[in-house]
Formats: sequence, structure tokens, C-alpha cells
Amino acid sequence: MNSSAQAAPTDDANKLDSQLEATLKEIGIPPRPAILEEISREMRSDDPDFNRVANLISRDVGLAASFLKTANSPFYGYRHKARTVRDALVILGLNVAGRTIAGLILRHVLPGGQNMERFWDASDRTAQLSAWLVQKVGKIPDAQSDDAYTYGLFRDCGIPIMMRKFENYPAILTEANNDADRPFTEVEEAHLPTNHALVGCLLAQSWWLPEATCLAIRHQHDYVLMRAGLHSLPAASRRLIAIAQLAEWLLQNATGMNKTQEWTKMGEACLAQLGLTEADLPGLLDEAKLFLEETYNAA
Repeated sequence: MNSSAQAAPTDDANKLDSQLEATLKEIGIPPRPAILEEISREMRSDDPDFNRVANLISRDVGLAASFLKTANSPFYGYRHKARTVRDALVILGLNVAGRTIAGLILRHVLPGGQNMERFWDASDRTAQLSAWLVQKVGKIPDAQSDDAYTYGLFRDCGIPIMMRKFENYPAILTEANNDADRPFTEVEEAHLPTNHALVGCLLAQSWWLPEATCLAIRHQHDYVLMRAGLHSLPAASRRLIAIAQLAEWLLQNATGMNKTQEWTKMGEACLAQLGLTEADLPGLLDEAKLFLEETYNAA
């Protein structure tokens, strides 16, 4: 009797997940790129062939150049610079390299269109600041710079897909950004059958990103859960959400770009997750401005 009672909710949840997945696939989530399949195959091998993976990446000159540039970025903090794609693979390891390449490919496989350049620029800067924050704040359990960078890139990847699928999405996005009370995703679901966080989570899962990253994408606007500090969400996911929200706040205040209400709803909980207070923000903002100037003026 106990076993049946426990099995029923699981069956219902699996059915709901299958229905959700079918619905989201109709929206047009891009399949996992072939190069990520190749990398994952080598990761599962007892003797990974770094030369083979390096050759795969090097076939695309633009991807190879971006991969090297990212591998040599300050937030990774490696003393020795990679001179070749293979060097970068050895330094980063296939696991981190796979997530880095996934982030670099993301922009090219998702739909473009009006205002998307600004969107991708903001995503890149948020990712860079997220990785920088991990080093700046120091000793954040369960969160590494490469995890924060990957999450920063993929966090809002559902938005371009929603833009393509739903003609009225730009207006809904504006409404959600300006709503200081309801969760962002609740505003979306008042008009649409799904929301960008669920879409982004499914894409991340299908591209085999870590579970903590996928959960953080799905729950990024769940300020009730973040405020309560509930343990239903892994600590790594909560910290990724907190880091990226702080990075976004720093970016918005440093540049005046796309201000939203998310910090009003989640800021206090995010600071608590990172062991910071409001008094720490002015100093972090000054340093973030310098970091952005150095990073993007040198690019």
C-alpha cells in the first residue's frame, strides 16, 4: 500500500514532464550540436583523444579563436596561457571545455532578429561579471568561475526562442521587467503556455549541462524560494542564481542597460547567499566598472 502511494505521484510527475517536454519541443528548441556529442563521447572514453577534439574545434576558425580567447580569460586564472586549441583542452579539461564551447555555439544556433545584439552583449557581460564575482567574493561553496560563466550565458537562453515563437513576446517581456510584485515567469504564463526559464532549462538539459545549472535556469525568478532559503533547491543552484543576479545588478548600474525589478524582489536573498550586505555594493560596483572597461576595451 505504501509503495503504491509513493509510486502514483512519481508516475504523475513523469507524465507531466513528458507533456511539458513535448510542448516545449514544439516551440523550436535547437538540438544539441554535433560537436558537443563528439566531446561528450570522448569524455565518456577511458582514454579521451584530445587531438581528435582539438581537430573538431579547429575546423571552425571562429569557434577555435573564441575558445582560445575564453580559455585565456582572466576569470579562469591560469598562470600559463594556451597557445593552441589542444593546450586549452588540456588546461581546462574536457568537462569545462565542453561547457565553454556550448556557450560559444549558443549564440549562433538561436534565432537572431531585432534587438538580439544588445541581448547577447548583455548576456556576455553578465557571464563575465559572474565569473569575476566568484573570484572577487571568494570562497563561495559549490560555485566555480567556469560554472558561473556558463550559467550567465545560458540563464536567459529561452528568451530568443520565445521571441521567435510568440509575436507578442516583446510586450510581455517589457511587462515582466517592470512588474515589481509578481515573479517574472508568472507574468509570462499569464499570456503564454510556458515561460523562458522552462524553455531555457530544457535546452540546457538537452545540451547536457550540469544539473545544478539546469535547475538554476529553471528557478532563476523564484524569489519566494530564494528568500526562504529552502533546501529543495541545491546550494550550488541557489548560489549560481545569486551570483548572476548580482552580476546583472552591477551591469545595469554600471551601464544603465535594461533595468528590471529582479533585484528589488531577490537582492536581499542573493546577498545573504553570498555572505554580503548592502554596504558591500558600492565598492563592488566601482570595481565592476573597472573590470568591464578593462575587459571590453582590450577585446
